[in-house]
Amino acid sequence: MKIAVLVKQTPDTETKPKITADKKRLEEGEIKFVMNPYDEFAVEEALKTKEKIGGDSAVTVFSLGPDRVVESIRTALAMGADTGVHVWDAALDGTDSYGTATALAAALKKSGFDVVFCGKQAIDGDFAQVNSRVAELLNVPQLNLVTKLDLSASGGKAERRVEGGEELIEFSLPAVISCEKGLNEPRYASLPGIMKAKKKPVEKWDLAALGLSAADVTPRLVVQEIRIPEQKRRGVKLTGEVTDTVPKLVKALREEAKII
Repeated sequence: MKIAVLVKQTPDTETKPKITADKKRLEEGEIKFVMNPYDEFAVEEALKTKEKIGGDSAVTVFSLGPDRVVESIRTALAMGADTGVHVWDAALDGTDSYGTATALAAALKKSGFDVVFCGKQAIDGDFAQVNSRVAELLNVPQLNLVTKLDLSASGGKAERRVEGGEELIEFSLPAVISCEKGLNEPRYASLPGIMKAKKKPVEKWDLAALGLSAADVTPRLVVQEIRIPEQKRRGVKLTGEVTDTVPKLVKALREEAKII
């Protein structure tokens, strides 16, 4: 079975972002990048599927982005994936969900696949569009927000989270499956796995290799401006006798909050 995983590299949530002068993107110099947390569930499910199906099953990791995304590909390889594909081209810089899905779908067609795993969404943009767009471009069934999965070589059953309950779906392969938290517990990369990952192959495919042109990935979404949300003011707790705290409260309301 040919098992594919789509992985995105996202900023660590502990990072304090800075915005570029043109207010179009984040400054990457001081950002720590990690594998998108939801994609970790996808990698784990891909590895579990390989172990279950056996035979000549293999897991290939696909990631789109600049050279730094190879680090996340290597992380998946250290967890147990077999090969990696790095999709990148200068024309993809600043692309949106449409362009990303177009390039990834072309890469999947070029590689071949029986099932595609991905996280339910990325924690940076939170658009949750690439999964569905890829499935549409590949013309295969898609299952989103999957929390339980029983997969065989021809199809399977899945439970997905819906408003007010769970939905049970039977499906055939090939298919695109987006993974929700709770589906599994991602494994840690072992030291031998990390050492082996350094020798596992990672191919780099540009648009020409995918049979695409820059026009094929022209963004449909244009970023006008990025702003960092204002931090809420911290509350102040006044302790002591009423005769002492009331004057302090009045002063704070007048001089700091400026509401009286």
